[in-house]
Amino acid sequence: MKYSTAIRDDLRKRIEEIESVDILVGIPSYNVEETIAFVIKQIGKGLNKHWSGLKSLILVSDGGSVDDTREVAKSAEVPPFIEKAVNIYRGIPGKGSAVRAILEAAEFLDARATLMLDSDLHSIRPDWLLNLINPIIKENYDYIAPYYKRYKYDATITNNIAYMLIRALYGKRVRQPIGGDFAFSPRLVRRLLYDERWGTDVARFGIDTWITTTAVKNGFKLGQARLGAKLHETKDPAKHLGPMFRQVVITTFELMEEYDNIWKNIKGSEKVNILGEDIGLEPEEFDIDLDSLVESFKYGWIQFKSLWKDILNPEDFKLLEKINEKEDFTLFNHKNWARIVYDFAVTFHKWMRHHAKLVDTMLPLYNLRVARLYRASTDMDNDAFESLVEEAALTFEENKPYLLGRWEE
Repeated sequence: MKYSTAIRDDLRKRIEEIESVDILVGIPSYNVEETIAFVIKQIGKGLNKHWSGLKSLILVSDGGSVDDTREVAKSAEVPPFIEKAVNIYRGIPGKGSAVRAILEAAEFLDARATLMLDSDLHSIRPDWLLNLINPIIKENYDYIAPYYKRYKYDATITNNIAYMLIRALYGKRVRQPIGGDFAFSPRLVRRLLYDERWGTDVARFGIDTWITTTAVKNGFKLGQARLGAKLHETKDPAKHLGPMFRQVVITTFELMEEYDNIWKNIKGSEKVNILGEDIGLEPEEFDIDLDSLVESFKYGWIQFKSLWKDILNPEDFKLLEKINEKEDFTLFNHKNWARIVYDFAVTFHKWMRHHAKLVDTMLPLYNLRVARLYRASTDMDNDAFESLVEEAALTFEENKPYLLGRWEE
């Protein structure tokens, strides 16, 4: 079913009363009663500290939480003269529909800057509001992505899939393309809002990937805001990230098909400006379950090796066979991983059905990649690990001709 709007009547009446705002801060939420009040209070402090002369609205766009998220959000205090609204969005369940409601409200209220912030943050600080909004209002940027300090074992999907493909395909080095905390100009809000993909799975998942790709491939003015560390609930790659992996990969591969007339002509990549003063919060250390990553690969080898043999470059398949026999992950390098990702993208392009099942067969290989980086980076600090990620990103760029050759076969 298609929905003409994600805004219910009660919210529409509220925003008609407000009439207009300079800044709209949207918070997509679902079952976050433990964190939502802290996030709202920090946003309120940031707006009051840095933008007290402008009219602002904090809009919680909820997915029908079954805990007390909405009640806690309604009772959270904000400074005087800052508006607040809490609403259940209308439409297909998923973060995308929550974001659509935020964008609709922003357009109706003619917001000069629109923010989207995660609802489970432990590290949000008032100065986030300065670094995200200032480039939009004062420097004519259209899209501001977050630039976090993250622990080396955090953001594994970003470090191994999202950053690599956005950079290699579209030529822009957006370091955190699926970070969840973004700022938009009115021009980009309109471009996103009037896209036809709201009736697709973008409304369910993959919204961050789609937003970044849309901003990058359409030539909007891009920037990245220093936000310090991003601290939220820690997720172990082997145990908690399967659904997110599937969502990011499917959306990215679908967009590759839709925009292949653009990315096929792009060579190399360009830096994207990093803006704002440093926010000093440092990331917290944690460990991940290496044994579960290894077990995932070994089980995948038993279950999917015949399919992998059909999909992958023969050299890479033989290497996987050797790794399975010897359990020597040091053999698995950046080039192997880049070609595997590209081979799956090509297969997705040519495989007309069961795309989700295809991507599921890629998950054990992703877990092998994470295990390899874990082994390689045990003694590295975060700066050294960042250099390792940059090496891998450059490898994806250098192997783009391999993707192009297979794509056209």
